[in-house]
Amino acid sequence: MKKQVLASLVAISLTPAVFAEDDVKPFTMEGELGFISTTGNTETTSITAGINAHQELEDWSNDYAIEGLYKQETVEGSDGEDVEFTSAQKFFASAQGNYKLENPDYRLFGFASYEDDRFSNFNYQATIAAGWNQKVLKSKKHTLEYSIGPGYSFIETQDGESFDSVIVRASSAYSWKISDTAKFTQTVSTEIGSDNTKSRAESALTATISGNLSMRLSFKLDHNSNVANNVEKLDTETAVSLVYNFF
Repeated sequence: MKKQVLASLVAISLTPAVFAEDDVKPFTMEGELGFISTTGNTETTSITAGINAHQELEDWSNDYAIEGLYKQETVEGSDGEDVEFTSAQKFFASAQGNYKLENPDYRLFGFASYEDDRFSNFNYQATIAAGWNQKVLKSKKHTLEYSIGPGYSFIETQDGESFDSVIVRASSAYSWKISDTAKFTQTVSTEIGSDNTKSRAESALTATISGNLSMRLSFKLDHNSNVANNVEKLDTETAVSLVYNFF
């Protein structure tokens, strides 16, 4: 099942098209890295990393994302010895291809995602979906688009149980160019299914430091409606990270 989902991601990313002939860059990509280390009674090391890319072509508008989180802690045990353990380990990848219709603000989309969270209720969660995408706001400072359509989810719990179900996926993405050096973004998505409803949201403020290097303050929410009794439904992540624009 994991191979099928990863194949769906590759299929979207390899969709052929011709570059758009406008002032929009045909391809942009940025890498993000955040690192936090604490010492004292509790020693921790936290690393967040990610890559986001956008491809703007004549017939297609595509988005790709890869995110990772790792956290290790060292505490003093009852016998006085230091004990090291991993307290967070997460990987997420997604790809969405939007096929432009006669009005380029009206599109048909295909979406695929895969998430592996070692400390969640699920061994992995994967989604494929398709439907309608539309840009409802487009100006020099503001952009807003949404997607909605049916799909299918593949879930495996930490106990090895598997669930496949039909879902409805809805998402939105908003961007506000505050100034030439500052930008605010907000993304929200939800996948409603009979076995679980999964929702994600991220608010981020990015400010240019110098050239292609920026600093980003972000706050993420990750919610699952159906989890075990000893697992929290809501995970949050607040991060300050450096962002480098490759293209």
